[in-house]
Amino acid sequence: MAAMFSSSEISKTASSLLSAYASFAGSMMLVRSMANELIPHQLRSYLYSAFRYFFTPLSPDLTLAIDERCGMSKNQVYEAAEVYLSTRISPKTERLKLSKTRKQKHFTIGLEKGELVVDGFEDVRLTWRFVCTEGQKPHGGEKKHFELSFNKKHKDKVLDFYLPYVLHKAEEIKKQDKVIKLYSRQCPFSCEDDNERRGGSWGSIILEHPATFDTLAMDPALKKMIIDDLEMFLRRKAYYNKVGKAWKRGYLLYGPPGTGKSSLVAAMANYLKFDIYDLGLTSVRSDAELRRTLLSTTNRSILLIEDIDCSSEVLERQMRNKNKKLPDRTGQLTLSGILNCIDGLWSSCGDERIIVFTTNYKDRIDPALLRPGRMDLHINMSYCTTDGFRLLASNYLGISSKNNPSFAEIDSLLNSTEATPAEVAEELMKSDDPNIALQGLVNFLKRKRDEADDETENKATGCGEVDSSVRRLNAIVSRVKRLKTNVDQRKIMMRKRK
Repeated sequence: MAAMFSSSEISKTASSLLSAYASFAGSMMLVRSMANELIPHQLRSYLYSAFRYFFTPLSPDLTLAIDERCGMSKNQVYEAAEVYLSTRISPKTERLKLSKTRKQKHFTIGLEKGELVVDGFEDVRLTWRFVCTEGQKPHGGEKKHFELSFNKKHKDKVLDFYLPYVLHKAEEIKKQDKVIKLYSRQCPFSCEDDNERRGGSWGSIILEHPATFDTLAMDPALKKMIIDDLEMFLRRKAYYNKVGKAWKRGYLLYGPPGTGKSSLVAAMANYLKFDIYDLGLTSVRSDAELRRTLLSTTNRSILLIEDIDCSSEVLERQMRNKNKKLPDRTGQLTLSGILNCIDGLWSSCGDERIIVFTTNYKDRIDPALLRPGRMDLHINMSYCTTDGFRLLASNYLGISSKNNPSFAEIDSLLNSTEATPAEVAEELMKSDDPNIALQGLVNFLKRKRDEADDETENKATGCGEVDSSVRRLNAIVSRVKRLKTNVDQRKIMMRKRK
């Protein structure tokens, strides 16, 4: 074979190949320079992109981006994925977040930035990735989202079966380790992360209030009525849809301080397993901020607005503007904005929500807020009754009314004296000995009765003194009038004589 090609022929072939390559390279450089001169830059970029599209192999995978928020509301799929993936951690995962509160039964495990979780559903392999990016705006915080990747041919199965399965499993996990939270806009930190403070600016802590309906010092009939009303509300989702009403319920708790309004709210939350959002209207600066705040709350929650009568600055601002004939500014909180969020179009942005208002003075509340649809059920939190005292005695001292002579005397004093459940409970806590504690309560109620009698007597005495002073003043005025009349008559007689 080597004899067939001489060295001279091999050298000629190599030189011809080199010359042909040089000629081709020169021609291509000439064509390229001419193309740069004659073809515009935009057209060249389009042609290059077209060539890359046709000659680049297509990826078989599809990636779904699941953002943390869906407009102004939280993304339900994101929240479900966060809960579900905590149970799908693989041994290959390198970094995790770990937390646990006192009331939680198990540790809470979360993904760190950039971590991957591989999951399987039937014959589909799915890859989850947790991504965090810095916000574009200053102080905008982090933007978080999950990326779910899988083969494109399984798209229908993932959307129709896998993601609903994730939502269902997340709900089961939440119910197994449900912890009631208390949210506040003034809370600087959240029990989980800074994510909850964005959007509606809510922070949260674990609600550890031990109040239940069994421990509330209330009238038994009133307590049963509240429980029945809550139960009926929970099972009437289809009814609310049928009649065209938003699935929400409003309660007004009114009465003197110390009658257990806050304890009743805690008992409602513990009974329903609802989170509480404590909203102070004085901290809300505009109608737009109020809407953002309410939209950032979750379903199955209680919105608490305490001391609604103390939020009268809103109404006072409006009255001052009207009296001064100033135009209403859009950048402030108004009564119409409050009403629209409670019972207007914005109130329908959420299901299974309870709104609780509390006040010490019901007569100070605007009538527009009191009507049904806004405050559906008005609950009078009265002074301590005999039934309430018996429950407190059982809870604090572990005793009943059987064979205890102090109960009859205390019942008589409670029927004639106004004492709040908080005052009665405070007296019962002063001694571990039931007899000493009951005697102390008797003495306390007697002092309150005597103070009330003295105040009534002082008022009556004050009214009597005022009445006598008025009578004396009237007598003086009448005497002056008579003297003036006599003087006028004398002048007339003198003129007639002349």
